[in-house]
Amino acid sequence: MARRTQNTRSLAGQAVLITGAARGIGAELARKAAAKGARVALVGLEPELLATVATELGPEHLWVEADVTDADAMAAAVARAVDVFGGLDVVVANAGIAPMNTVATASARALARTIEVNLTGAMLTAHAALPEISKRRGHVLLISSAAAFSVLPGLSAYCAAKAGLERFGDVLRLEVAHRGVTVASAHPVWIDTDMVRDTKAALPTFKATLDRLPGPLGSYTSVSDCADALLRNLENRGRRVFVPRSVGIFAAWRQAVVGAVGEKLVLAQAKTAVPQLEKEIAALGGEEFGANSVERNRARKA
Repeated sequence: MARRTQNTRSLAGQAVLITGAARGIGAELARKAAAKGARVALVGLEPELLATVATELGPEHLWVEADVTDADAMAAAVARAVDVFGGLDVVVANAGIAPMNTVATASARALARTIEVNLTGAMLTAHAALPEISKRRGHVLLISSAAAFSVLPGLSAYCAAKAGLERFGDVLRLEVAHRGVTVASAHPVWIDTDMVRDTKAALPTFKATLDRLPGPLGSYTSVSDCADALLRNLENRGRRVFVPRSVGIFAAWRQAVVGAVGEKLVLAQAKTAVPQLEKEIAALGGEEFGANSVERNRARKA
């Protein structure tokens, strides 16, 4: 289970920066943090959506268009938030993509981009925010995934990135403890976002595979419930967030999940599921399938 501290803190008046905040989990967490009295800086690559969410939240909040994989852009986003809010208390590295494809059929660019956004982007976000977070003995929340300790064919780069992000958080926690900064990693399973719904609808093999996953690994959580769990972490500043909480059991037994026993169970399905999945992805446009709208637009402009 996620570990909690006894020092629950009010978010009222705190400055919170959230990446990937234009939609889904990021936008919903921004709404809930604002409702608690936090001042929120929304960061992402969809200016119209960011502006809409910021307007909904009110004039005391702001939005900044920035690519998390661009160190200069993230430094500028943090500087903008500090200029408006006077400082920064919490940063949530939420931006991520989950393109579905196998290593054999994905392009090298698509594989590298998944790592770049999900892992490098989160690292650059933390790096840019750390000087300001340290001034206020603040909190860093890295949105990893249950993919950090599980395996699913078609998500190799995503699983690698999320596992790396968890370990990055573990090391960062040790590096900044003397500064009074706390670091947490969040591990949601399947959140009912547009991306997940679209992927299930487009790829019958993907949906069938999820339906066979054991216990909470095959469950779905609403965006609102996920944001509630993340919000609690911003208040209690624990080390881990599992969504749903029962996913923590699989984290504790990760060696069984990714070891010989777990692999044997997955292989039994993968022999037929993987070739079928590759056919379905190819029919839907190949390497770009599963990327969000920002990534698809980026590919078209390249």
